[in-house]
Amino acid sequence: MKKSYQPPHSLTPAMLRLSSAISEAVGRLSVLEDEKNLRLRQANRIRTIQGSLAIEGNTLSEEQITAILEGKRVIAPPKEIQEVRNAIKAYEQFETWKAASEKDLLKAHALLMTGLVDDAGSYRKGNVGVMNGDQVVHMAPPANRIKNLMGDLFGWLAATEEHPLIASSVFHYEFEFIHPFSDGNGRMGRLWQTLILNQWNPLFANLPVESMVHEHQSEYYQAINLSTQKTDSAPFIEFMLQMILSTIQSSTPQVTPQVTPQVGELLSVLMGEMSRDDLQAALGLQDRKSFSVRYLKPALDAGLIEMTIPEKPNSRLQKYRLTSKGKKQ
Repeated sequence: MKKSYQPPHSLTPAMLRLSSAISEAVGRLSVLEDEKNLRLRQANRIRTIQGSLAIEGNTLSEEQITAILEGKRVIAPPKEIQEVRNAIKAYEQFETWKAASEKDLLKAHALLMTGLVDDAGSYRKGNVGVMNGDQVVHMAPPANRIKNLMGDLFGWLAATEEHPLIASSVFHYEFEFIHPFSDGNGRMGRLWQTLILNQWNPLFANLPVESMVHEHQSEYYQAINLSTQKTDSAPFIEFMLQMILSTIQSSTPQVTPQVTPQVGELLSVLMGEMSRDDLQAALGLQDRKSFSVRYLKPALDAGLIEMTIPEKPNSRLQKYRLTSKGKKQ
């Protein structure tokens, strides 16, 4: 009888500590989840898409991605617009896929990469190396081994008793090591880890972990390379657990005397630079006086947001943006 595949990974005290902290943080955030409105979930989804594509070199901002989502015209390289449209479609179907289904993985790749590569939805037929500038930093396994390697990996995922926090990170690393597609491996690996986590706790569908990874992009690649050198994915697991914990902590509203629920709502929908009308629309508010008294003025007075044209507070072109203090809330 063939022995089942076991991806090489050790368990460390740091992993146990981080996993425990994540579980506690998820519990706290779950209590507050019902207070999150649809606009906030959409904002997190946009941050996820922007973060994952930015790692792959896409330059579109959150504001441009929002415009594409809303069907507005955006002036940008056609390839980058296509990448965003594909990602939006993929995340719309995200919760219909099963993490242990290889067939669903191929469907997801077809959606993410349609119009970008000729073999979208199929494993690569040629050999590839992962480049850092002009240097090959990883030579992926030969194409004729991919089917067996991916079959073994999915077999392990379906049978493992590892906690989803560990299992999702192991899968992510192994996926990047195999590099099964001609392109799109990075975004697929991150997407599939989120899917595994989402099937453990639905909160993860709305947590922009990929945006946090983008902020630590160099460490992401260092963790992959170190795991490959050690033939043990422990460094990568520890890195991803820290990213997950940091994302949850940054997504958990901080209750402070300066931040009322109304100001908290305002901060959660403010993306980039937005006008007063945009903010009221995002919050679903029509009463301008109430918005000014309960939302806008307290946020300005607390130094959580600022005007883009402070010397002309009543300008029709006036917009608002988060301050560094506001971004920490």
